Amino acid sequence: MTKPEARMAALGIACALFACLPTAAAEGRDDEREAANSPRNVVLFVVDDQGFQAGCYGDKVAKTPAIDRLAAEGVRFTRAHCTTASCSASRSVLLTGLQNHATGHYGHAHGYNHFSTYESVQTLPVMLAEAGYRTCSIGKYHVAPEYVYHFETYRNQGAQGNRNAVRMAQNAREWIAEDDERPFFLYFCTSDPHRGGGPDGFANHNDDPTYYPGVKPVRYDPEEMGVPPWLPDLPEVRHELAEYYQAISRLDQGLGVLLDALEETGHADDTLVIFLSDNGPPFPGAKTNLYQPGMNLPLIVRRPDQKQRGTTNDALVSWADIAPTILDYCGVTPQPVPAIRPQENTGRRAEGGPKRPVTFHGRSFLSVVDEEHPQGWDESYASHTFHEITMYYPMRVVTSGNLKYIFNIAHQLPYPFASDLYRSPTWQATLKEPLSVYGRRPVSQYLHRPRHELYDLEADPDELNNLADKPEYQDRLKELQDKLKSWQKRTGDPWVLKWEYE
Repeated sequence: MTKPEARMAALGIACALFACLPTAAAEGRDDEREAANSPRNVVLFVVDDQGFQAGCYGDKVAKTPAIDRLAAEGVRFTRAHCTTASCSASRSVLLTGLQNHATGHYGHAHGYNHFSTYESVQTLPVMLAEAGYRTCSIGKYHVAPEYVYHFETYRNQGAQGNRNAVRMAQNAREWIAEDDERPFFLYFCTSDPHRGGGPDGFANHNDDPTYYPGVKPVRYDPEEMGVPPWLPDLPEVRHELAEYYQAISRLDQGLGVLLDALEETGHADDTLVIFLSDNGPPFPGAKTNLYQPGMNLPLIVRRPDQKQRGTTNDALVSWADIAPTILDYCGVTPQPVPAIRPQENTGRRAEGGPKRPVTFHGRSFLSVVDEEHPQGWDESYASHTFHEITMYYPMRVVTSGNLKYIFNIAHQLPYPFASDLYRSPTWQATLKEPLSVYGRRPVSQYLHRPRHELYDLEADPDELNNLADKPEYQDRLKELQDKLKSWQKRTGDPWVLKWEYE
């Protein structure tokens, strides 16, 4: 008997049994069976370099009706974080459930950087495709190689550098509405609100209302911007923030069109929607840093069967948890894969031979989405090594409760700058003044960091009072260092050797 025939036979037996049950019980079972058999679609909406600049996260200036709408319909996580504050490396974690130090994707995939993932690694789009899903990537890709992160379809017509999120959402609607009975996984990634990289910073044709068809420019007055405490209050900073917020409002409109598209195509009630940012805002002090502005990021989850709406969740979840959570929601268990060729550090799968199960460094948080203070979610880890290939500054982090320990492995080096952050008006103004304090942190401490940093995030959210040398914290410091070392060993981190040799 074939698998389809077996399923039909089993269904026939089940139907006969249900017919003998009392009406109320049968109806209850029917509801459960309908829920179990309904499509389990997924939209993973990833924005580029956004922190908590959204109304639902308490920002009084940001105009983000679509993000706020999603939060009102789902759950807003308050302590979610990326594991590495760099675009490519962070996306590799999102799509594998593995730390980038275990996959080889230490930094950017594009240009002269050319970091990429070992071909032995199983990725989310491939695992879902193997389980019968149709998959589509729209917008920023930024991982490599393509055949490891392969999507069935790429729909980027009219995306305008992935900054016209409205057109991208229209492309998504067309794809979702296609006549295809398979469940779907949509990976939707804007390049907003990432800065443009040139002397105009975030401008990207912001002053031309016709440049992005379908997008209504939302302008902000630099004088009315709220400057976060980790940035200096300078005219150049306020100007860049105003441009940055305009880019956020641009992507927000695309999210709104996409949410409407799910409603219009009848998929709002069978689709898991996850909204997040790859890393923190594109300003010195956030992006590329594993201080809180660089890694503590928005995460909004709307699940069809969610019990409560408009709630918050303070679980310490990370981007390594995203892939396991999506697979859990989809009911997909990845098939075992051939092991890496023995005694070869090639990162390639063996041809034949024994197979190994697919494992993750993260875990599913699906079962605790409805909880405000879930138990067992008070510890997490992060791993950052590169941004651009010229930016070597490996950091490893463990957060346990309110204590956060940062291991600056290359602390002897001055802290490096991403090229776009260095030439930004914000940092150039800092150099021109010159400022001795950047935000609330002395510039000298920003550029020259100690080997060990320990902070109480509740008492010191700006991470200014390093407790690593305080006698009363030595026991806790050692406890966190031991946890970090054990985690590095479990996850195959080559930099664990630095504890012994340096």
